[in-house]
Amino acid sequence: MTNNQKYTGYIGTYTKGDSKGIYSFTLDTTEGRIADINEAAQLENPTYLTISKDNRYLYSVAKKGEEGGVVAFSIEGDGTLTEQNRQMLPGSSPCHVSVDSKNRYAFSANYHKGSVESYIINEEDGSVQPAASIIKHEGSGPDPRQEKPHTHYAGVTPDENYLAVVELGIDALITYAVDSDGTLSKANLLPLKAGSGPRHLVFHPNGKFAYLMTEFSSEVIVLTYHPENGHFTEKQYISTLPADFSENNQGSAIHISSDGRFVYAGNRGHNSIAVFRVDVETGELSFVEHTSTEGDWPRDFMFDPTEKFIVASNQESSNLVLFARDEESGKLTLIESDIVVPYPVCIKFLHI
Repeated sequence: MTNNQKYTGYIGTYTKGDSKGIYSFTLDTTEGRIADINEAAQLENPTYLTISKDNRYLYSVAKKGEEGGVVAFSIEGDGTLTEQNRQMLPGSSPCHVSVDSKNRYAFSANYHKGSVESYIINEEDGSVQPAASIIKHEGSGPDPRQEKPHTHYAGVTPDENYLAVVELGIDALITYAVDSDGTLSKANLLPLKAGSGPRHLVFHPNGKFAYLMTEFSSEVIVLTYHPENGHFTEKQYISTLPADFSENNQGSAIHISSDGRFVYAGNRGHNSIAVFRVDVETGELSFVEHTSTEGDWPRDFMFDPTEKFIVASNQESSNLVLFARDEESGKLTLIESDIVVPYPVCIKFLHI
């Protein structure tokens, strides 16, 4: 949604303190400022959001009582959200939700239950049918926090023939085939470095490479994607931290510019965004810089639709930060850091 170079975004939060749920905001790219922060929907712990490619629907993870699941909203012309329906399951709420480009399926990853779920989306109103498939993982890892599976991400591959699932608890990247009725069937599993705690994944625009952020070892793993069988192979591990940093850090979000030239990775603890340049031939990364997020525990960040800006969310200091992005160098320049939003986690913009 644009209006004189104003773009609408949404913020998922932890509903503690003053937070009520999902918030909306506008980014004015002409003036370089964020404004119009408003409550868009009251919802418990909508910590991750996704928006359909046609901008008609927003999907959020949510908690209610002893249940957790996925909530579907229609996005109105003024940017407000109207709930269509929700599908809840017993137990903890998911930590990640995604949809395919044609808005046929929704997928959720559940950290606490170590599971991935698929849902059919109703074409007429964007509502979500009961879970079509629920896969519970098995195993553990060497880190004390890997006492059981902890599924952290589930998103379709670029060809949309497979679902790529990141398993933090068992150090694995698992690929599932998705049947027309939403049923998931395991296609491949790539074991990753023991104790690394893989968390989130992004694909290069060319569909050949993928970049996986680890939470425990604070690294980006560069992968080659093999579309013929949904398999991945490892190419490179590169740290997101300075060599002399020894304090607690947990990797968070990872995103790639649409031209495929730069990868950005979040550090919670070091409280920074690490910038990497992509080798266009090999897909491998070289370090460019660290940029402070001017707050505590940067859980997520996102490009605006022009990719001339990045908005970051500091969960524990309850502030958003706006950076200008140099499209040639990839470097970030701070614009403002005192944008108050309670316990922000996930940021998503409407597509253009």
